[in-house]
Amino acid sequence: MHDFGKGAKVSKTDKGGTAQTQDTEAKQRQIQDQQDSRDAGKSGEKKQGGQGAAQTGARPHPEPPMPAQHLEKPGHEKDLRLAPQFQAPAYRGSGKLEGKVALITGGDSGIGRAVAVLFAREGADVAIVYLSEHEDAEETRRCVEAEGRRCTLIPGDVKDAGFCAEAVNQTVKEYGHLDILVNNAAFQEHADTLLDIDEARFDETMRTNVYGYFHMARAALPQLKEGDAIINTGSVTGLKGNAHLLDYSTTKGAIHAFTMSLAGNLAKKGIRVNAVAPGPVWTPLNPADQAPEQLKSFGSQTALGRPAQPEEIAPAYVFLASAACSSYITGIVLPITGSPG
Repeated sequence: MHDFGKGAKVSKTDKGGTAQTQDTEAKQRQIQDQQDSRDAGKSGEKKQGGQGAAQTGARPHPEPPMPAQHLEKPGHEKDLRLAPQFQAPAYRGSGKLEGKVALITGGDSGIGRAVAVLFAREGADVAIVYLSEHEDAEETRRCVEAEGRRCTLIPGDVKDAGFCAEAVNQTVKEYGHLDILVNNAAFQEHADTLLDIDEARFDETMRTNVYGYFHMARAALPQLKEGDAIINTGSVTGLKGNAHLLDYSTTKGAIHAFTMSLAGNLAKKGIRVNAVAPGPVWTPLNPADQAPEQLKSFGSQTALGRPAQPEEIAPAYVFLASAACSSYITGIVLPITGSPG
């Protein structure tokens, strides 16, 4: 999952975005096309799972084989043939975030959308940062407003420090304050070998996943006060590595270290910093990465035998955002991987 263009002095194009966001889209699609071309010349198919997947949630969740589908980057949730489950109908709000304002990057879809919905159910207004997935973002706003809260959409590129500052400023201007930052935006593209990853590709992954978190945290910090929270989205790949996500795993490991270090740095200010490290989750991030045949077995390698749905991950963000739940927790990386260890 997973998750740019209103930065200062970025010229508008005639297609409803900005020059920078369209450049980012083109760059990411070029990386995807190059890898797809490499994959097309290879034979063999990974073993598919799906036998005996465990149903442990409040309602049944899909299990492998997952739909064989490949999305064009940046990946739109509206285009997924199997819609992710994000509304958590069994989750009951209890005012844990009443009166709070949250800014969520990558909030248009996937985990970010699910978090936005539960934050709203707990009483928070939400600002959503996203690259260019306007229809997905509008659906997220509709769902937040259905919970009785307000939602602001801010398209732009988190690689741009100026945009990140503007996103924070716009949020504060709209709502008067900022209490929770969720860093969630991400870029991911698999590679069979280190030789597939050139410097430009490594730079795109690093600047989106690590610099984006750094820029947003730095922009938000002057607005945060004692009792507020920063939550970063890490990954099981940052805990255990992944042979085919070399650059992505590297950034997630960096995010975990950034989380623990920033937590120590801000402890005296009373600002808590934590991370959630999901395993495989059914969001647009992976169908926009893996080949269709590979996607069929997505999540089958976990102990539960299936991928998580976004609604199974989002309550952890509520827990870490709410002082009523986690006031004595800072600097943790919380694994939600569907497997022990």
